Amino acid sequence: METLKELAEQAGTRFILALFVDLRGKPCAKLVPVEAVDELAEDGVGFAGYAVGAIGQEPRDPDLVAVPDVSSFTPIPFVKEGLALVHCDPHVAGEPWPFAPRVILKAVIARAAEMGFQPWVGAEVEYFLLRRDADGALRTADPHDDAAQPCYDARGVFRMYDHLTSISTAMNQLGWGNYANDHEDGNGQFEQNFAYADALTTADRVVTLRYLLSVLAAERGMIATFMPKPFADRTGSGLHLHLSLTSQDTAVFPGEDDAVLGLSPTAYAFMAGILEHAQALQGLIAPTVNSYKRTGAVATASGASWAPRTPTYGGNDRTHYIRVPDDQRIEMRGADASANPYLAVAGALGAGLDGIARGAHPGPLGGGPEGELPNTLLEAIELMVADPVVCGVLDAAGPGVADYFADLKRAEFREYHAAVSAWEVDRYLTAF
Repeated sequence: METLKELAEQAGTRFILALFVDLRGKPCAKLVPVEAVDELAEDGVGFAGYAVGAIGQEPRDPDLVAVPDVSSFTPIPFVKEGLALVHCDPHVAGEPWPFAPRVILKAVIARAAEMGFQPWVGAEVEYFLLRRDADGALRTADPHDDAAQPCYDARGVFRMYDHLTSISTAMNQLGWGNYANDHEDGNGQFEQNFAYADALTTADRVVTLRYLLSVLAAERGMIATFMPKPFADRTGSGLHLHLSLTSQDTAVFPGEDDAVLGLSPTAYAFMAGILEHAQALQGLIAPTVNSYKRTGAVATASGASWAPRTPTYGGNDRTHYIRVPDDQRIEMRGADASANPYLAVAGALGAGLDGIARGAHPGPLGGGPEGELPNTLLEAIELMVADPVVCGVLDAAGPGVADYFADLKRAEFREYHAAVSAWEVDRYLTAF
């Protein structure tokens, strides 16, 4: 394998972003000059962990050291000439830090390997392009994007041609295999697709793509937002995950004897595990207060929310929590755009592997466990805490992460609950 220094020299790199994300998905990085690439490769780069954010440290704790994964080296000269990034695994005192999302996902992938499986993931990244007025109000970046049903509108795609093609070109230069770019269901909402890969690579690419979208949109005076539901009357943004497994390089989801969906018992068991843990999984894959404005939506301007309310499965039917478009994969539709991709993928894999270990079955087509998905972030977190499998995903690299994450999210909900909204003022100011 080539060294980080060799890769940087080949790419003409002058600076490297040594990057990782915290539990909330915040991208954190230091900009390292290529002259220090040997030190970066050998020693990593240090951070004051408490200053990073949600990563399980206090001010008194020792440095968090970001150790680069050379295989993730990614030149991004289309952002700045000579710039590259490399995804890192945070360490403390020489050991992988169990509160780091990438470390958590790697631990769950190792579990899959112990069971004889290699997980593969594709991700659909949805987002809105907005601008902020002088008074602070948000509006659609394209002022002409006001159709009642804008999804797939060729004119909307053309008006954002420069942005969409710059991102598409970037993905293809990186070898990701961008195969489609479209206007989604909400005014100002877009999606850009790339080919599936192994689970860790896809999660890295989601983080990279969010970064690219944010900085390249900002250069055009726009805001690329992954807030799940920035507008009450528009469809929210999802992070749909396409999941499959191989064993010794052979796909294990196709099943010749199944006449309905064409799936194997292993695929059904994997689905069953996700469905059985779906309510608790929402705490990981819909991790913000705003997430539940998306899953709780009953109507949008276009007529559909595209967000599941119950943990069911079906064939090529986008109203289900799990859609089965063919016999090669399943699509989990519960995650939203704010999800930390490492935790979302780890959660789905952990739940699915539990289903395989127990030989579970999801029941008749169109069905699933009883009950709706949680209505609020607080409800989701309490369901998560009560689910040992989902907590076990968070604690996959070491204990204490699930409790820490739950406390973060409870505090987030309390902060939201303490704020007085415009709705409350309008509803109650003169009501009594």
